[in-house]
Amino acid sequence: MKQLLCLSHTPWQARPDRTQQLMTRFRGVDILLFEPAPKKGLPSPTQGRRVRPNITVYTLPAPLPAPEDRSVLARRRLERCSLFLQRTMARHRFREPVLWCTHPAQSPFLDKLAYRGLVYDCHLLWEEKWIEQESDLAAHAEMVFAASPALAERLSSCSQNIAVLPNGANPLIFDQPDLPVPSAVAVLEGRHLLCRVGDLTGQTELSPLIHAAQRRLDWQFLLAGRYTQTASDRLKGLENVHLLGPVEPLDVPEYLAPCDLLFDLLQSDQRPAGVIPIRVYEYLATGKPIVTMAQPGLEEPFPDAVYTAYDDEGFLYRCGLALRESPSRAPLRREYARRTAWPNRAAEAMELMETAGLF
Repeated sequence: MKQLLCLSHTPWQARPDRTQQLMTRFRGVDILLFEPAPKKGLPSPTQGRRVRPNITVYTLPAPLPAPEDRSVLARRRLERCSLFLQRTMARHRFREPVLWCTHPAQSPFLDKLAYRGLVYDCHLLWEEKWIEQESDLAAHAEMVFAASPALAERLSSCSQNIAVLPNGANPLIFDQPDLPVPSAVAVLEGRHLLCRVGDLTGQTELSPLIHAAQRRLDWQFLLAGRYTQTASDRLKGLENVHLLGPVEPLDVPEYLAPCDLLFDLLQSDQRPAGVIPIRVYEYLATGKPIVTMAQPGLEEPFPDAVYTAYDDEGFLYRCGLALRESPSRAPLRREYARRTAWPNRAAEAMELMETAGLF
């Protein structure tokens, strides 16, 4: 069987991220996935969890050092992780697997592991402090996947083997009839419901939301996801903005189904990457009108299916326009979601890896 060693930048979780979505769809591949060490004070998960018939998850024993940390302790942490990887590979008889990296902090492992080929999956715009490590990953990789054209352009000087591989969704779970309405949403039915799914942090650009909420008191804004105190404080006093808190992954379709419009906001720490979040692909699967904030100058991937705004007033105007649109555009959005489904993304990635001689 083909072997793949995946160094994930996030823990294995109930709401799958890009790495999990791809890994779970690679057929005929035996995968060892290593997640980051838990944050200080949190218990370490059970090692060697078989999360899929072909995927076994381990947790690194120590955090990977930042590039500016050149201390003896940082070197020891890196050596400890390297030895753990080597021993785990030997235990599972992984001999020269394909190495799949997802974060620049993993670049030191290139000189410490035996592998037959390297894939770097660039799904975010990392801070400038990581530029040397990221360049090293891209330069050594037989295959670089970039989640947006802007990221591909950024890495073009480091590699000639770059393919744009955007995010995707699982459209079938969002296109279901007669879903039950959560109680927190049911009490608001009968009014215009505008919903966003995803965490709110100090990096979330809330200005368009606040601008619209203050001017359209008849619109109810539902925010489903975790939120920080900083984000919560900025939204205080807006009675038509409802912080719903964390939502279980399987319940997300139930929150979106009764809504009239779905929207997304920018993250100040992700410009100018142009990466379309997974939630926007999930929005497409519902067929409902979508309004997103976008960075000027970047290509609009779904100009006929998504209303794009670039400032606060534009967001307000686009939301009003979207709420008045004809239902005839719903099938177009669902078709986009079908084309960009995760199984198709994974098949594309596997085909490119095979063409590059990795498998």
